Amino acid sequence: MKKDFTSKGIITTYILIFGAVFIVLLGGSLRFILLQLRQANQEVSWNRALEVAEAGISYYQWCLNNDIADSCLLIKDYEDPSGNIIGTFSLEVETTINCGIKSSNLITSTGWAKDFPEIKRVVRITYAKTSVAKYSYLLNDNVWAGADREIRGLYHSNGGIRMDGENQSSVASAQEEWVCTDSFGCNPCPTDSTPPCRIEGLNCICPGVFTTTGNSQPDLFISPVSLFDFDGITINLAEIKSLTTPSPQQYYWPPSVDINAGAKGYHLKLKNDGTFEVWIITELEDTYAYNIEEDWHYDSFIIKNEYLYGAPITINPNCSLLFIEDNLWIEGEVKGKLTIASANLISPTEETSIILPGNINYVAYDGSSGLTLIGEKNILISPDSPEIMELRGIFVAQQGRFGRNNYPDNIREKLEIYGAVISNGRVGTRWSSAGHIISGYLKRETYSDPSLLYSPPPFTPNTSSELRLVDWEEVE
Repeated sequence: MKKDFTSKGIITTYILIFGAVFIVLLGGSLRFILLQLRQANQEVSWNRALEVAEAGISYYQWCLNNDIADSCLLIKDYEDPSGNIIGTFSLEVETTINCGIKSSNLITSTGWAKDFPEIKRVVRITYAKTSVAKYSYLLNDNVWAGADREIRGLYHSNGGIRMDGENQSSVASAQEEWVCTDSFGCNPCPTDSTPPCRIEGLNCICPGVFTTTGNSQPDLFISPVSLFDFDGITINLAEIKSLTTPSPQQYYWPPSVDINAGAKGYHLKLKNDGTFEVWIITELEDTYAYNIEEDWHYDSFIIKNEYLYGAPITINPNCSLLFIEDNLWIEGEVKGKLTIASANLISPTEETSIILPGNINYVAYDGSSGLTLIGEKNILISPDSPEIMELRGIFVAQQGRFGRNNYPDNIREKLEIYGAVISNGRVGTRWSSAGHIISGYLKRETYSDPSLLYSPPPFTPNTSSELRLVDWEEVE
């Protein structure tokens, strides 16, 4: 029988053709599979690069909070729990320093995985401490917020709170219960309050926070909460003084009697160009007044005579601190961020106060301007204050109180505060008798200033010593 070589050749040809096609298809499939596998590994590495970058952020936060940032590495391998290196991060740190004090840190962390070092992701964050600008009011005593009050910001007291005003944020007291007296309108005892008070013996016992009006939001009342450590926010006045005295008569002023034997204190007038004038007060007018600490007495707060002391002074942008070793009157417009302290560190038996005779405003409201006033004792509004008074700033009455004394028949229309009031003693800017207003402001509004929360003027007290994440972004 004759063999069909032609048929066998055709079969061989088909085998070769189909084999080649199969090899091509197999090769393509393998390349596709390998490409997909590589892309999957790249996707893993892309996600891991972000993980590594964030690990760098956490690492440097730990360094900052443990005060060892100067010895921490800026390029470091990142290991898994077994000790295997899975990536590396590189850090860049920019620190904001004012008066030699670090206030915030801008940290940029670049991370990449070990397998694909060319795939990098960059995270940039800001770490800063939280200042007392977090609060509208931070108090260390019992307090009564009247029905006219409008408070738009956190309100905290270590004492009891009668909140009859309008609150838009939480109102927190460190007291579970407290004895509400006549001074807080608790005679008779408001047993129909929310939450209710009760009579126990001769005392009116009230919840840590309560209200007797429909103005407030009791669902935002919180008590008890932890005591706020007022000792912990005590400002180092001696350090502020030491930073201002290297330039005598520039940013430090001694007791005014050292300059003029008849002087009564200083009057600072802040200008909208970033300068200020210093006036020496030589005569004050007495006003009959009352407060709980001193009873009826005469306040010497109204300026009758003064003279300009020297030329206008420009605020130092590198260390915007002023220290006045005497009583201080202050008003005007603030450009930039400025801290002013009034304290007598020469005589341990004397304490100075700050008097507010007029408005205090900012040149800009974008966070670039800010003021912190620190009074060793009180910060008080003068009896000749404007009909509508506007105050911007962080007001710290370190050992005393913030307020306005009772001046009979001295009634003003409105008080607006934009910022924070930090007062060791009871705050009060309106006085009533038998249900009638006899002194102070008919209307009072307080707004917190979030722009100063993480970037306040130097030496503004913080609510915590730890840095916290303020802003997070991934940089392309």
